[in-house]
Amino acid sequence: MAERDEPWLRQEIIDTALAMSHEGLSPGTSGNVSARWNDGMLITPTGMAYDELIPEDIVFIEGKSEAVRGAREPSSEWRFHFSAYNARKDANAVVHTHSRFATALACCGKIIPAFHYMVAVAGGNDIPLADYATYGTQELADNVTAALKDRSACLMANHGVIACGSNLRHALGLAREVEVLAAQYVTALQAGGPNILDDDEVARVLERFKTYGQERER
Repeated sequence: MAERDEPWLRQEIIDTALAMSHEGLSPGTSGNVSARWNDGMLITPTGMAYDELIPEDIVFIEGKSEAVRGAREPSSEWRFHFSAYNARKDANAVVHTHSRFATALACCGKIIPAFHYMVAVAGGNDIPLADYATYGTQELADNVTAALKDRSACLMANHGVIACGSNLRHALGLAREVEVLAAQYVTALQAGGPNILDDDEVARVLERFKTYGQERER
């Protein structure tokens, strides 16, 4: 994300949070958004409506010392954002939502299994569930680290969703995809229960995903 300057990135974090809110992925002031910056991260402040934010409200937290720089207090969930970056070295952005269907599954203690091939978009044969811990704690951050070990998204028990991406657009896109899959899975459960793809098929899907889309080497 070094190709953009800091003011641009601060505004993009706000734009991402607004999109997340307007699409119903995180009602009110729930959820949060961050992006890697220099040796730390920029993150949304705690308890502020997204449509009232200006770039100066976005908080910088230094990576090594965890020193907070800015006029605002950071999101209470800043610890699991750091954990997500530590678990996913390829991630430059993290989006946390309280989206309806994914959160409902998380509150029932359910993962999203490979009922549909697109579950592989998170990197494996399921979208896992991080164990519950009180919000804002290091225990929750540690649980997120475990869930994101080889996934780019996870549910959080009795809480919500985390999605990581190479940039903010990709992270938000993955959060949207998780919610779509969650809604489809809930519907399939109501219809009698889905068929689950086996690990070999998921492995084939993951291989095909490597050459999917337009972003190829030239």
